[in-house]
Amino acid sequence: MKIFFVALLCFTSVAWAELTWDEEWAKENGVPSVKVLTHELIPASKTVFKVINLNTEKEKTIDLTGKNFIIVSVREPGSDGRFYAVDSDGTVWWSGAVTSGAEEFKSPSGVFSIIQKKRHHMSTLFPDESGENNMNYMMKFTNGGHALHEGSVDWMSHGCIHIDPQDVPVIYRWSTFKTKVVITRHSYMPFAQEDLRKIYIKR
Repeated sequence: MKIFFVALLCFTSVAWAELTWDEEWAKENGVPSVKVLTHELIPASKTVFKVINLNTEKEKTIDLTGKNFIIVSVREPGSDGRFYAVDSDGTVWWSGAVTSGAEEFKSPSGVFSIIQKKRHHMSTLFPDESGENNMNYMMKFTNGGHALHEGSVDWMSHGCIHIDPQDVPVIYRWSTFKTKVVITRHSYMPFAQEDLRKIYIKR
C-alpha cells in the first residue's frame, strides 16, 4: 500500500506529457478556442483559495471551509492531473486521475457550482458515432458546457474534466447542486497528501 501511495504522489510528473490533441480536427469542427484564461486560482490551504482576475489583476479570497467541494488540479505541467473530493469537515476523502482541456481548449480556472446533473448523457456538440452516451455521470458547472463526467483519462478533452470510470459514480452520488467545483493549475497534493495517506494505508 505504501508503494501505491508513492505512485500516487509521482503521478503528476509523468502522465500528462503523453497525451495528444487533434487541433486541426477541432478547428474543422468549430470547437471554440479558450486558450486565453481569464482567472488564476491558487490554493492557499486545504479550503482557502486566492483567485486572481488576469484582466484587472484584482485578487479575492474564497473560503470553502464547512462546504463540500471537488477540486481539480488539471492535467498540465505543474499540476497534479487529479481531482480531490473534500468533505464539509475539511477531509480529502477521495481522489483519482483526470484529464482536462487541451492546449487550445483549456478548462477554465475558478470556483463554480454544479448547475446540472445527468446520469446518462450524450454530448450535443460531439455525439458519439456509435450512438452511445459519451458524457455519463455528467456534472455541468458552466453555461458554456464544461462538465465533470465519465471519460478516458488517456487523452485530453474539449474543455471538460474526464474522470476515470471507477471513480466517477462515487463522486456523482456524493455531489449536489450545492457542491462547488474548484479548477486550478497549481498542485493541491501538498494539502491532500496527509488525508490520502491515511485512506490508502487503511485500504
